[in-house]
Amino acid sequence: MATNADTKVDVGFRSERGPILISLMLGTSLVALDSTIIATAVLSIVDDLGGFSQFPWLFSIYLLAQAVSVPLYGKFADIFGRKPVMLFGIALFAVGSILCGFAWSMPALIAFRAVQGLGAGAVQPMSITIAGDIYTIKERAKAQGYLASVWAISSVLGPTLGGVFSEYLTWRWIFFVNIPLCAVAAWMLMRNFHESAVRDRPKIDYAGAAALTIGAAAIILGLLEGGHSWAWWSPIGVGIFVLGVASLALFTWIESHTDHPILPLWVLTRRLLIVSSALSLLIGALVLGLTTYVPTYVQGVLGTGAIVAGFALATLTLGWPIAASQSGKIYLRFGFRTTALVGGAFTVLGAGSAVLITGDAQVWQVGVVCFVTGIGLGLVASPTLIAAQSSVDWSERGVVTSTNLFARSIGSAVGVAIFGAVVNSRVDTTGNPPPDQLADAIHLVFLGVAGTAVLMLLLALLLPKKKSSV
Repeated sequence: MATNADTKVDVGFRSERGPILISLMLGTSLVALDSTIIATAVLSIVDDLGGFSQFPWLFSIYLLAQAVSVPLYGKFADIFGRKPVMLFGIALFAVGSILCGFAWSMPALIAFRAVQGLGAGAVQPMSITIAGDIYTIKERAKAQGYLASVWAISSVLGPTLGGVFSEYLTWRWIFFVNIPLCAVAAWMLMRNFHESAVRDRPKIDYAGAAALTIGAAAIILGLLEGGHSWAWWSPIGVGIFVLGVASLALFTWIESHTDHPILPLWVLTRRLLIVSSALSLLIGALVLGLTTYVPTYVQGVLGTGAIVAGFALATLTLGWPIAASQSGKIYLRFGFRTTALVGGAFTVLGAGSAVLITGDAQVWQVGVVCFVTGIGLGLVASPTLIAAQSSVDWSERGVVTSTNLFARSIGSAVGVAIFGAVVNSRVDTTGNPPPDQLADAIHLVFLGVAGTAVLMLLLALLLPKKKSSV
């Protein structure tokens, strides 16, 4: 596979690959902003459309559609190329945004959020995959740092924009704002990114794709909605997991009997790919635990406002891109395994410190905990993903990248289920729980996060010791 930038040595906006990097960052911003901008507009949406009991589906259906489509897009990218898949994802996201902006009821908005999620399922992994294609192993850490910085900015900008649009304009603008971003990202990508590859006549494993989609959707939906929309041990609660497991078993059988698998089973046989995906799964659970309950703790226990709570959490997404952009200097000298171990140690230090937070803590102390944890995650997530990408050639990189991100989505769903169940078992869910009750419940979440960090550090020991020579 050849791209228009394989021989360049500079990383940044002013380099020849700068316009491509900007388009990837714009594409990433679509997913990053949409994951935060809607949170502060929920009440305005409910006031207009009604359906308060249904609004959690605005988040669940988006995450579900995004997660189940990621593995499919990864395979399509290895067949048809990254550019058409990325452009398709941007176009689908734009269509979903327009439909959401004109939604006339809560069920309609939920359905259109699914369309957005299907678009996001292509945009996020393709941004990372294209960066892996056009940058060398020495450059990828810095490029991933640029992409990670979009999430840091969006963590602050998203809720702010959502509040401004809801209060001074209309909540519909939280979706309409995506339209110019989609247009500029698509235009810059079409104009500046050129790829060419010799491809055989594509043969798509439709049966495997269907089985994977049904199985993954059932498992993730069961984890997201179990204990909320239905009881865990109710017929639907058990049945949806049975359906998921049966579909994934059928998927495994199909993939082992086809010459053109949608998700090749070799990704489950290579040590580096297995460990990097397992680390990604734990990262998803860890991040979900912090992003969900740190703001709640700061507001409900420490007694601050929403803005202060948001900034306390923002230090997590500030530390991540800083560490990710500098991680290349470490893994090029000491190797991916050592870098992940250093990152794991920082994560254990940060997450372990969260257990020591009490009701008398200062907000800056929470911010320091999140920042240190973010540093650690940046030194684990980016290097291990780059290691996985570097272990394969162009024809397999899309599948490897999407598998890694799919594992993170599964981790997020598991985190939602476990941490949510822990908190709900300790607080009175009929109203706002008192601070001492909330503190006790979230303390258990912080213990779980710390345990996840320790497990992540131990898992990093299983990474291959040798430095990559790719």
